[in-house]
Amino acid sequence: MASKKPRSNDGTPAPLVYLVDDDEDFRDEMVFGLSRLGLNTHGFNDASEFYRAYAGRPCDIVILDIALEGEDGLSIANHLRASQSVGIVMATGRGDIEDKVHGLEQGADAYLVKPIDVRELAATVIALHARLNRNALAASPPTPNWALVEAGWVLTDGLGHRLRLTVSEQRFLERLFQERGKTVERRALVEALGADVYEFNYAHLDTIASRLRRRAEKCDMRLPLHAVRGQGFAFAE
Repeated sequence: MASKKPRSNDGTPAPLVYLVDDDEDFRDEMVFGLSRLGLNTHGFNDASEFYRAYAGRPCDIVILDIALEGEDGLSIANHLRASQSVGIVMATGRGDIEDKVHGLEQGADAYLVKPIDVRELAATVIALHARLNRNALAASPPTPNWALVEAGWVLTDGLGHRLRLTVSEQRFLERLFQERGKTVERRALVEALGADVYEFNYAHLDTIASRLRRRAEKCDMRLPLHAVRGQGFAFAE
Protein backbone atom coordinates (compact mmCIF):
# COMPACT_ATOMS: atom_id res chain seq x y z
CA MET A 1 0.00 0.00 0.00
CA ALA A 2 1.40 3.38 -0.96
CA SER A 3 2.19 5.74 1.92
CA LYS A 4 -0.22 8.63 2.34
CA LYS A 5 1.41 11.96 1.65
CA PRO A 6 0.89 14.52 4.41
CA ARG A 7 -0.73 17.82 3.63
CA SER A 8 -0.65 21.16 5.39
CA ASN A 9 -3.72 21.71 7.54
CA ASP A 10 -4.59 24.85 5.59
CA GLY A 11 -4.31 23.10 2.23
CA THR A 12 -1.22 25.03 1.12
CA PRO A 13 1.40 23.34 -1.12
CA ALA A 14 4.14 21.37 0.61
CA PRO A 15 6.98 23.62 1.79
CA LEU A 16 10.49 23.76 0.38
CA VAL A 17 12.73 22.21 3.05
CA TYR A 18 16.51 22.46 3.48
CA LEU A 19 18.21 20.02 5.86
CA VAL A 20 21.71 20.88 7.09
CA ASP A 21 23.59 18.00 8.75
CA ASP A 22 27.15 16.73 8.32
CA ASP A 23 26.12 13.16 9.19
CA GLU A 24 25.76 11.84 5.66
CA ASP A 25 23.78 8.74 6.63
CA PHE A 26 21.24 10.69 8.69
CA ARG A 27 21.00 13.43 6.06
CA ASP A 28 20.38 11.03 3.20
CA GLU A 29 17.87 9.01 5.22
CA MET A 30 15.86 12.09 6.21
CA VAL A 31 15.96 13.70 2.76
CA PHE A 32 14.81 10.44 1.18
CA GLY A 33 12.10 9.87 3.78
CA LEU A 34 10.76 13.44 3.73
CA SER A 35 10.73 13.43 -0.06
CA ARG A 36 8.74 10.19 -0.10
CA LEU A 37 6.27 11.81 2.28
CA GLY A 38 5.66 14.59 -0.22
CA LEU A 39 8.02 17.30 1.02
CA ASN A 40 10.38 19.05 -1.39
CA THR A 41 13.57 18.43 0.57
CA HIS A 42 17.26 19.07 -0.15
CA GLY A 43 20.26 18.23 2.02
CA PHE A 44 23.44 20.19 2.71
CA ASN A 45 26.63 19.30 4.56
CA ASP A 46 27.46 22.63 6.15
CA ALA A 47 26.55 26.29 6.52
CA SER A 48 28.38 27.46 3.40
CA GLU A 49 26.50 25.01 1.16
CA PHE A 50 23.23 25.98 2.78
CA TYR A 51 23.80 29.74 2.42
CA ARG A 52 24.63 29.38 -1.29
CA ALA A 53 21.43 27.46 -1.92
CA TYR A 54 19.36 29.80 0.26
CA ALA A 55 20.66 32.87 -1.57
CA GLY A 56 19.51 31.39 -4.87
CA ARG A 57 16.19 30.07 -3.61
CA PRO A 58 15.07 30.70 -0.02
CA CYS A 59 13.38 27.74 1.63
CA ASP A 60 10.25 27.73 3.76
CA ILE A 61 11.66 25.49 6.50
CA VAL A 62 15.26 24.73 7.47
CA ILE A 63 16.21 21.70 9.61
CA LEU A 64 19.49 22.22 11.45
CA ASP A 65 21.90 20.05 13.37
CA ILE A 66 23.76 21.95 16.06
CA ALA A 67 27.15 20.23 15.85
CA LEU A 68 28.22 21.21 12.34
CA GLU A 69 31.75 21.70 11.09
CA GLY A 70 32.51 25.41 10.83
CA GLU A 71 29.47 27.54 11.65
CA ASP A 72 27.17 25.58 13.92
CA GLY A 73 23.40 25.26 13.72
CA LEU A 74 22.74 27.71 16.54
CA SER A 75 24.69 30.41 14.72
CA ILE A 76 22.77 29.71 11.49
CA ALA A 77 19.46 29.92 13.36
CA ASN A 78 20.42 33.18 15.00
CA HIS A 79 21.50 34.65 11.67
CA LEU A 80 18.29 33.61 9.92
CA ARG A 81 16.01 34.75 12.72
CA ALA A 82 17.56 38.23 12.68
CA SER A 83 16.33 39.00 9.18
CA GLN A 84 14.25 36.16 7.73
CA SER A 85 10.82 34.63 8.26
CA VAL A 86 11.92 31.04 7.56
CA GLY A 87 10.73 28.28 9.90
CA ILE A 88 13.55 26.66 11.89
CA VAL A 89 13.61 23.10 13.25
CA MET A 90 16.54 21.86 15.31
CA ALA A 91 17.26 18.15 14.80
CA THR A 92 20.19 17.29 17.03
CA GLY A 93 21.68 14.76 19.40
CA ARG A 94 21.86 17.31 22.22
CA GLY A 95 18.93 16.49 24.46
CA ASP A 96 19.69 18.30 27.73
CA ILE A 97 17.08 20.82 28.82
CA GLU A 98 19.71 23.58 28.74
CA ASP A 99 20.45 22.78 25.10
CA LYS A 100 16.75 22.81 24.23
CA VAL A 101 16.17 26.14 25.94
CA HIS A 102 19.24 27.66 24.29
CA GLY A 103 18.17 26.38 20.87
CA LEU A 104 14.72 27.91 21.22
CA GLU A 105 16.23 31.17 22.48
CA GLN A 106 18.44 31.29 19.38
CA GLY A 107 15.40 31.22 17.13
CA ALA A 108 14.31 27.62 16.67
CA ASP A 109 10.56 27.07 16.29
CA ALA A 110 10.84 23.39 17.19
CA TYR A 111 13.51 21.22 18.81
CA LEU A 112 13.75 17.47 18.12
CA VAL A 113 16.32 15.10 19.65
CA LYS A 114 17.91 12.27 17.68
CA PRO A 115 17.12 9.50 16.98
CA ILE A 116 14.19 10.98 15.05
CA ASP A 117 11.50 9.12 13.17
CA VAL A 118 11.06 10.68 9.73
CA ARG A 119 7.29 10.73 10.25
CA GLU A 120 7.68 12.89 13.36
CA LEU A 121 10.02 15.23 11.48
CA ALA A 122 7.57 15.49 8.57
CA ALA A 123 4.65 16.20 10.90
CA THR A 124 6.68 18.89 12.66
CA VAL A 125 7.62 20.56 9.37
CA ILE A 126 4.03 20.53 8.07
CA ALA A 127 2.56 21.87 11.32
CA LEU A 128 5.16 24.65 11.48
CA HIS A 129 4.60 25.61 7.85
CA ALA A 130 0.83 25.80 8.40
CA ARG A 131 1.29 27.97 11.50
CA LEU A 132 3.64 30.35 9.69
CA ASN A 133 1.15 30.69 6.83
CA ARG A 134 -1.67 31.46 9.26
CA ASN A 135 0.45 34.09 11.00
CA ALA A 136 1.38 35.68 7.68
CA LEU A 137 -2.26 35.88 6.64
CA ALA A 138 -3.26 37.34 10.00
CA ALA A 139 -0.55 40.00 9.66
CA SER A 140 -1.66 41.02 6.18
CA PRO A 141 -3.86 44.12 6.16
CA PRO A 142 -7.37 43.63 4.79
CA THR A 143 -7.88 44.60 1.16
CA PRO A 144 -10.29 47.48 0.49
CA ASN A 145 -13.24 46.83 -1.80
CA TRP A 146 -14.11 50.27 -3.12
CA ALA A 147 -17.67 50.97 -4.24
CA LEU A 148 -20.12 53.80 -4.80
CA VAL A 149 -23.36 53.06 -2.94
CA GLU A 150 -26.64 54.81 -2.18
CA ALA A 151 -27.15 55.80 -5.81
CA GLY A 152 -23.49 56.78 -6.06
CA TRP A 153 -23.53 59.39 -3.33
CA VAL A 154 -21.51 57.44 -0.75
CA LEU A 155 -18.01 56.04 -1.22
CA THR A 156 -17.16 52.94 0.83
CA ASP A 157 -13.99 50.91 1.12
CA GLY A 158 -15.77 47.74 2.23
CA LEU A 159 -13.96 47.90 5.57
CA GLY A 160 -16.60 49.89 7.40
CA HIS A 161 -15.55 53.38 6.30
CA ARG A 162 -17.94 55.63 4.37
CA LEU A 163 -17.73 59.09 2.85
CA ARG A 164 -20.74 61.08 1.63
CA LEU A 165 -19.79 62.91 -1.55
CA THR A 166 -20.49 66.37 -2.87
CA VAL A 167 -22.00 66.77 -6.34
CA SER A 168 -18.64 67.40 -8.02
CA GLU A 169 -16.96 64.54 -6.13
CA GLN A 170 -19.75 62.13 -7.02
CA ARG A 171 -19.55 62.95 -10.74
CA PHE A 172 -15.75 62.91 -10.67
CA LEU A 173 -15.55 59.46 -9.01
CA GLU A 174 -18.42 57.98 -10.98
CA ARG A 175 -16.55 58.74 -14.22
CA LEU A 176 -13.34 57.22 -12.85
CA PHE A 177 -15.20 54.09 -11.69
CA GLN A 178 -16.51 53.62 -15.24
CA GLU A 179 -12.92 52.97 -16.34
CA ARG A 180 -11.53 51.71 -13.10
CA GLY A 181 -7.81 51.05 -13.22
CA LYS A 182 -7.39 53.11 -16.37
CA THR A 183 -6.49 56.75 -16.88
CA VAL A 184 -9.45 59.01 -17.63
CA GLU A 185 -8.48 62.12 -19.55
CA ARG A 186 -9.11 65.52 -18.00
CA ARG A 187 -11.46 66.51 -20.80
CA ALA A 188 -13.67 63.48 -20.08
CA LEU A 189 -13.76 64.39 -16.40
CA VAL A 190 -14.76 67.96 -17.17
CA GLU A 191 -17.58 66.64 -19.35
CA ALA A 192 -18.67 64.38 -16.49
CA LEU A 193 -18.89 67.44 -14.25
CA GLY A 194 -21.28 69.00 -16.76
CA ALA A 195 -18.91 71.89 -17.48
CA ASP A 196 -17.77 73.51 -20.72
CA VAL A 197 -14.48 71.92 -21.78
CA TYR A 198 -13.33 75.19 -23.32
CA GLU A 199 -14.12 77.54 -20.46
CA PHE A 200 -13.44 75.24 -17.50
CA ASN A 201 -10.39 75.93 -15.32
CA TYR A 202 -8.69 72.53 -15.49
CA ALA A 203 -6.74 73.24 -12.29
CA HIS A 204 -10.07 72.82 -10.50
CA LEU A 205 -9.82 69.05 -11.17
CA ASP A 206 -6.69 68.94 -9.01
CA THR A 207 -8.55 70.85 -6.32
CA ILE A 208 -11.41 68.34 -6.38
CA ALA A 209 -8.98 65.41 -6.17
CA SER A 210 -6.94 66.98 -3.37
CA ARG A 211 -10.00 67.85 -1.32
CA LEU A 212 -11.42 64.37 -1.85
CA ARG A 213 -8.21 62.74 -0.59
CA ARG A 214 -8.17 64.95 2.52
CA ARG A 215 -11.80 64.24 3.34
CA ALA A 216 -11.25 60.52 2.83
CA GLU A 217 -8.20 60.51 5.13
CA LYS A 218 -10.34 62.03 7.90
CA CYS A 219 -12.56 58.95 7.54
CA ASP A 220 -9.49 56.64 7.73
CA MET A 221 -9.71 55.89 4.02
CA ARG A 222 -6.67 55.95 1.73
CA LEU A 223 -7.92 56.55 -1.78
CA PRO A 224 -6.05 54.87 -4.66
CA LEU A 225 -6.64 58.08 -6.61
CA HIS A 226 -3.70 58.95 -8.84
CA ALA A 227 -2.98 62.01 -10.96
CA VAL A 228 -1.33 60.99 -14.24
CA ARG A 229 0.88 63.85 -15.35
CA GLY A 230 -0.21 65.40 -18.62
CA GLN A 231 -3.15 63.02 -19.02
CA GLY A 232 -5.75 62.84 -16.29
CA PHE A 233 -6.65 60.73 -13.24
CA ALA A 234 -6.99 57.05 -12.42
CA PHE A 235 -8.68 55.16 -9.60
CA ALA A 236 -6.34 52.18 -9.48
CA GLU A 237 -5.53 49.96 -6.50
